[in-house]
Amino acid sequence: MRFWVDGRLVTESEASVGVLDHGFTVGDGVFETFKVVHDPVVGVVPFAMDRHIARLAASARAMGLRLPDADEVRDALLAVCAANPELADGGRLRITYTSGPGPLGSDRLDQTTTLAVAASSPTAWPATTSLALSPWPRNERSPLAGVKSTSYAENVLALARAKSVGGDEALLANLAGDVCEGTASNVFLVEDRTLISPPLSTGCLAGITRALVLQWCAEEGIPVLEETMPVAGLTAVEEVFITSSTRDVHPVTRILDESGAEIWSEPVGPVTSSVAELFADRAGRDWNP
Repeated sequence: MRFWVDGRLVTESEASVGVLDHGFTVGDGVFETFKVVHDPVVGVVPFAMDRHIARLAASARAMGLRLPDADEVRDALLAVCAANPELADGGRLRITYTSGPGPLGSDRLDQTTTLAVAASSPTAWPATTSLALSPWPRNERSPLAGVKSTSYAENVLALARAKSVGGDEALLANLAGDVCEGTASNVFLVEDRTLISPPLSTGCLAGITRALVLQWCAEEGIPVLEETMPVAGLTAVEEVFITSSTRDVHPVTRILDESGAEIWSEPVGPVTSSVAELFADRAGRDWNP
């Protein structure tokens, strides 16, 4: 495949950044992950491109980084799509934007930033998934709460722990003990046929798919709420699903506690199925909603 690094397309073997880049040394950067779709008119494109570019800028602003040039980001994404025809069958893009070369410490240099776009084949997700509660809470008061930062080690550890006890994805509470998010997903709960999404104040990411689900369900008359729910309330919910840019709407059929013991189990419910069908239909009509 061909990638984009600082203004030009390169082969995968040529794609590199310096060892002094602050994104490498201290995780001083932000990123976005897109699924790739094929539009019959436009061709191979990143789904919800403009929403992702806007969130990249919001993350950069929260990190105090120089804001990325939206046109440059858009050109880079579309160039990688055009250079990799195999993406017509699906795939993912990852854009990484860092503060560029810096000292071996936390200080930044006032130099140019680093912009890179990589591509890969799609992930084959199973029909359903399971969540395992993480022993480590999300800090909703952290300056990185809700930011797509490249400082991702907490998520790596939480996901590894979840898999070690039999889960497919971790489920994190926040410091208040409320349901927050997964390591790379947003969480939706269903009670009385109403969708409940943890509000952004819990520290969860402002997910692109989350926002589209909330918007499209509201437009179709499916009741939606953004409300907190204590982790203890999970055992009483009717349905659970997670969302992300690569999973879309992914049904959850099991939730495990920190040790791997099952605390909730239900088959895929009617609301989850309806939401998944609605999302597939609306997303299929517009690649850049």
